[in-house]
Amino acid sequence: MNLKQLLQAASEKLEAAGLAYGHGTTNAHDEAAWLTLWQLGLPLDADLDELAGRACSESEVAAVLALIEQRMTTRKPAAYLTQEAWLQGVPFHVDERVIVPRSFLAEFIAAAEGAENIDGWLGEHTAKVLDLCTGNGSLAVLAALAWPEVTVDAADISPDALAVARLNVDRHGLQDRIRLVESDGWANLPGRYDLILCNPPYVCRKGMDELPAEYRAEPLISLDGGLQGSDDGMDFVRHLLDHALEHLNEHGVLLLEIGNEREHFERAFPTLLAYWPETTSGEGPVLLLTRDNLADWAATKDLT
Repeated sequence: MNLKQLLQAASEKLEAAGLAYGHGTTNAHDEAAWLTLWQLGLPLDADLDELAGRACSESEVAAVLALIEQRMTTRKPAAYLTQEAWLQGVPFHVDERVIVPRSFLAEFIAAAEGAENIDGWLGEHTAKVLDLCTGNGSLAVLAALAWPEVTVDAADISPDALAVARLNVDRHGLQDRIRLVESDGWANLPGRYDLILCNPPYVCRKGMDELPAEYRAEPLISLDGGLQGSDDGMDFVRHLLDHALEHLNEHGVLLLEIGNEREHFERAFPTLLAYWPETTSGEGPVLLLTRDNLADWAATKDLT
């Protein structure tokens, strides 16, 4: 069996299993390619056409198909099986202590094609960055790589997540520029920042009830925006915005991801003027707030 035939067999198996994707791939073919290349020790960005005729030994075929079977039977995201995920071309360690990194915020850090450039909101004043709800630390690492002049605080409530973040900070040699902080929201973050990145738990109750098994394999504390009892998924976001003004420098900005929950966000914060930059998925998953936006909202929110 050659690689092309093996990929075809793996893809057909995944397709027939009715799996859910979204943790690095969006379809059965790409997932099969990822798992096959990884299992064979081949570069994940390899040219599949060039490798199509590569002969695969019986043991290689058996190992690939066993991994495909594991993906189908466990319904775990492929990143948990390989313990690696890529975000904007950068590799990160991943395991079940953290959600699989896929944040749209990464597009703005890496200036991905199809995403709006936010450099105009930044400048020489941008020296201190916060990645709140850092998870595996991927956004903090991307920020440190993209802006060599900044220092980054990467905060999370979960000691387990911070242990994974430590692996990624060390992997990319950024120990001197990224500080890991265990913090429940703002609790252990008394300082001010020029840029705050936050991909918080924001999924509403209905959304949580409808999550496929692949997403339920991830830590629910990182997804469920209603752990304090709300149905709209905005529990953490309320805490975040109530105190964000106290943590932004004069020209600071906050980039916040809320995924598909824009309607719930706008209903929860009707007087908050936000800017919605374009992502590769269109307008809506991410919003940008300036210090002035937050100050105006703070002056009016109690009047509604």
